[in-house]
Amino acid sequence: VSRSEAKALLLENNLIKSLTPRYNILLRDDKSYPYIVLTNATYPQLAFFRGTTDRRADYFGPFPSSVAVRESIHLLQKMFRLRTCDNAVFNNRSRPCLLYQIRRCSAPCVGLIDAARYADDVRLASMFLQGRQRDVIDSLTQLMDAAASRLAFEQAAVYRDQIQSLRQVQEKQYVESGRDGDVDIVAAVAEDGLNCVNLAMVRGGRHLGDRPQFPANAADSSPLEALTAFLYQHYLAHPMPPRILLNLALPDGEVAASLAAMAAVRVRVSQARFTVQRIWVEMAEQNARLAITARRVALSRQEARLDELCRTLGLEVEPGQEARIECFDISHTQGECTVASCVVYQGSGMRRSEYRRFNIADVQAGDDCAAIRQAVQRRYEKLSAGEGVLPTLVLIDGGSGQVGAAAAALEELGLSHLPLLGVAKGEARKPGLETLVFADARKPLQLPPGNPALHLIQEIRDEAHRFAVTGHRARRGKAGRSSSLDEISGIGPKRRKALIARFGGLQGISDAGVDQLTAVPGISRELAEKIYAALH
Repeated sequence: VSRSEAKALLLENNLIKSLTPRYNILLRDDKSYPYIVLTNATYPQLAFFRGTTDRRADYFGPFPSSVAVRESIHLLQKMFRLRTCDNAVFNNRSRPCLLYQIRRCSAPCVGLIDAARYADDVRLASMFLQGRQRDVIDSLTQLMDAAASRLAFEQAAVYRDQIQSLRQVQEKQYVESGRDGDVDIVAAVAEDGLNCVNLAMVRGGRHLGDRPQFPANAADSSPLEALTAFLYQHYLAHPMPPRILLNLALPDGEVAASLAAMAAVRVRVSQARFTVQRIWVEMAEQNARLAITARRVALSRQEARLDELCRTLGLEVEPGQEARIECFDISHTQGECTVASCVVYQGSGMRRSEYRRFNIADVQAGDDCAAIRQAVQRRYEKLSAGEGVLPTLVLIDGGSGQVGAAAAALEELGLSHLPLLGVAKGEARKPGLETLVFADARKPLQLPPGNPALHLIQEIRDEAHRFAVTGHRARRGKAGRSSSLDEISGIGPKRRKALIARFGGLQGISDAGVDQLTAVPGISRELAEKIYAALH
C-alpha cells in the first residue's frame, strides 16, 4: 500500500524496470548513457564512465553520446589540466607524460602540482560541469589577482588563459541558446507503426545532441503513452534538469508531481512557451521522424539479409517465431587470459542483454578448439535440461577444427540437431573471402562478397569478436595491474611507487640487493630482506 498516487506510480515503474514484464512499454537501452566521472582520490581522475556508479565518486551527466562526453573531457583538460590516466598508470609514472608537455595535464603523478592546488582545479571543474561558469570565472579572477599580487606572474597567466577559454565557451553557448540553463527536450512521435521517443539535452545552454529510442512492446501504444513510460523509466535512473520540455501535453499533473518527488527538488515539466523553446521542441520532433525513417530502412535491410540466410542454409523458423542466431569467438594473447564470447542476434538486431562471456580455464594454452568446446558446453548446459530458448543457428568463428569441437560439445549435451556453421577467415583475413564450414557432410560454401546473407554473418561474427576482445583485454588488464609486490605485507601504494620509481620496474627491484632496497625512503632493512626473499 502506498501513501500517495505519486509514490504508487514510482513503485509501479520501479517494478517495471526490475521485472521487465512482457507487455509493458520498455526502454531497453536506458542504462547505457555515458557520464563524466571525477573519482574519489587525493588526485581525482577525470574520465569517461558508463556502468554501475560508485557513491564515493562524482558523476556528471548523462550525456546523449560518447562523442559529447569526449568533447567535454577534452575541453576540461584544456582548461583545468586534470589527469585522465587510470590508477595503474598514475601510480607507476616516474616522469611526466606527453599530456603535460602539451598543457593538458598538471602532472600530479610526479608531484609537479601539490594536492591543494589540484583540489582547487577539481573544484572549479566540478562547478563548470554543474553549469556554474560565472562562478568559475569569478573564482579564477580572484586566484589570478592573488597570484599577481604575489608577483607569481606565470601562475597568473595560467589563470588568465583559463578565464579566456571559459569566456569563449560562454559566447558559443549564448549564440546557440541565448541562455545558460539545463533543459531536457523530450519528443514522442509515431509513424508507420513505430514509436520513437527522442531526448535532446541542453547543458549550460549548449545543445549536446539527441538520443532517439524505440521502446519495446509499444506497437499498439500512443505517442503519449510512450512518452509517459519514458519519463518514468529514464528519470528513475538518471538525474533530472530543472526544466523538461515536452512536445505533447500531459493529461494531468500526476506525472509532473511524480517526477518532482523523484528529484526531491522543483522540476518544471511543460510544453514550449517561448520561441527558443519551440525551436528546440520542433528540432527534437524532426530528429525523431528522421530516426524512424532510418530505423525503417535498417529493419527492411535486416529482414532481407535474414531471409537470404535462411534460404541459403535451409533454416526453418516456426510461424510466429523469430530466428535466433548465437555466435561464439575466442580471444587470448599467446594462450593467456583466454575469454570466450557468445552474442545473440534475434528478430532484427543484436540482443545485448543476452550476451555472455566465459573465462576459459583448464585447457592447454592456445588451444582454441578446446576453448570453443568448453564455451559451448557451458552455454548450453541449461538448454539441454529444457531451460532457455533454442537457437535457430549456432555460428562459430573458426574453421573445421573449431566446428568439430563445438559439434562434439553439442552431441554430448544431446543437442546435435542444432544447425551449426563455422566462419573461416579468407586469405589475408580480407572481408568477403570467408568460407562457411558445415558440421555435416556438406562441402564448404563461399558466398559472393555482395551476398546479403554473408553480410549478416559478418556483422554477427564481428560483434562476437569485439565482445571477446573487450573481455580479454579487461581480464588481461586486471592481471597486469597485480604484481608480486602486492603480495608482500608492508608494501602499500606509496612504497610500491617509490620502489618502481627508483628501480624502473619489477625486474630492477628483483636485481637489487638488500642494501640498495634499504636506500629507498620508507623501506626498512627488515622489509628490504622480506622483499628480497619474496622475489628470489
